Amino acid sequence: MGRRFYGNLGLGRRDLIKALGAAGVGFVATTACSSAPTNQAGSQATAPAASPVAATSPAADTAALKRPDAENMTPDQALKLLLEGNKRFTEGKTVHPRQNRARLAETGADQFPFAAFLSCADSRVPVEEIFDQGIGDCFVARVAGNIATPEQVGSLEFGTLVLGSKILLAVGHERCGAIIASMGRITLPADPGKIPTLVPYIKPAVDTVAAETKAKGIAEVGNDVELTVKQNAKNQANALAKSTILASLVKDGKLKIIPAYYDLDTGKVELLNEQKQAWVTSDHYLAMLQGETSVA
Repeated sequence: MGRRFYGNLGLGRRDLIKALGAAGVGFVATTACSSAPTNQAGSQATAPAASPVAATSPAADTAALKRPDAENMTPDQALKLLLEGNKRFTEGKTVHPRQNRARLAETGADQFPFAAFLSCADSRVPVEEIFDQGIGDCFVARVAGNIATPEQVGSLEFGTLVLGSKILLAVGHERCGAIIASMGRITLPADPGKIPTLVPYIKPAVDTVAAETKAKGIAEVGNDVELTVKQNAKNQANALAKSTILASLVKDGKLKIIPAYYDLDTGKVELLNEQKQAWVTSDHYLAMLQGETSVA
């Protein structure tokens, strides 16, 4: 994959930023555009002044405040950063990394996200917040029902192949309205507009869980909405994996695609263990990535 270049300098986007150093970040942000706004006196607008990174708590995690470059991460390292962030979120220990004026200046020229997401558009699922990440960390494609439409797949191909994200989560969430509507349990307006276009992507999950409920009974199946949300997340992750671009990245060890489930009440994210087709806690996955346990 070729690198993008700035003018005649012969440098890639990251090389140029490193060569100029922190003082030159504003210059990169300005020269990356074809033109820059000027005031009446003709002076060129400058990037916001950099300010030091400040933790929100004395116990702030230093590692969380300064993450490695995405290009130097493995998919497992990227996943570990996300799970550690979600753990901080659920424990009320968020550090809100990379959310200051210095980060604005740094990312004004370009972006280097380490994680990509296919997430629901639901206002209760702010991806950067629930994983305690900052500006330029997460490349997020959001759509009701977290469905893998051609537009979403194309966006995520860009976020991984071009921008370098190493982990891709397909995140469903508790009490998803798009799922419930696809199950026929929400009355839509007489003129539903384009809402029904979501249903074909979600219907396979609805049918799978409906068949299981019919065979086993609702008493054994339990919360069929939750099961459908989880099945849909798995289906969408599988759909993403069919992309030739994403599949190639996975094959080369440059990407992992994992379905996930977000609990609105606790704030916890659960990941699907593909080996047993069962849901495991993020704490278990984090321990596995830290080498403290293994996936049973």
